Amino acid sequence: MQSKQPTIPGIFGFLGCFGILVFVPFIHPIAILAMLIAVSVHECAHAWMAKRLGDDTAEHAGRLTLNPLSHIDPLGALMFLIVGFGWARPVPVDPSSFRHPKRDNAVVALAGPASNLILAFLAFIGLALLMPASPQSSMELLSIGDGGSVTQVFLTHFFAASLFVNLALMAFNLLPIAPLDGSKIIEPFVPLSLQDAYDAMLQYGPFILLGLILFESFLPVRILSGWVHGIVDIVLTAFAALPI
Repeated sequence: MQSKQPTIPGIFGFLGCFGILVFVPFIHPIAILAMLIAVSVHECAHAWMAKRLGDDTAEHAGRLTLNPLSHIDPLGALMFLIVGFGWARPVPVDPSSFRHPKRDNAVVALAGPASNLILAFLAFIGLALLMPASPQSSMELLSIGDGGSVTQVFLTHFFAASLFVNLALMAFNLLPIAPLDGSKIIEPFVPLSLQDAYDAMLQYGPFILLGLILFESFLPVRILSGWVHGIVDIVLTAFAALPI
């Protein structure tokens, strides 16, 4: 996630909603390692793309780095460990520094999820090399066994956790709700007639998102978990169809 306001919660925010549905099988040191890598690459990708497009705000803030300590919010990390819900520090971006503010800001926003997709693909290749049959859905990922040597077991679980974490992180951040990346990605395509409504959504987006997270279990339709699981399964199916 990238933002001009460093107080807005970052991409850890989805964990409370999907902890039971997605991440419980991976809540151990291997999963934490995969999450730290995913978050660090995601945030660094925002900073790197912003600098490429002319804004060095994130670089001056020390965010153009893969060091997780530069991206993790201490309170957000503590809350994640205690209750399974937390947040990272958003990358500061100044769109006025870009030649094409709306378009370039969207590209910067897209860089985060794109980096997670790349990491997920690399993890999938790792699994394909280690396993005779690659997982083709999120449910198959949950049934990965513990056979093999210690090294093979570690790598299998690390690649599985990295694959699932990165895809879930990508999918969640593509939601077109502020302050998630998806809200910035779609901004250049918002018609002028809907601009006022879009601006209002940006203002109230964090409250909408928090409401969806808190009341996910009570909604007749599981909006957030359905979105994430749907995208994860679609991408896994696409990966599995590749001649690897």
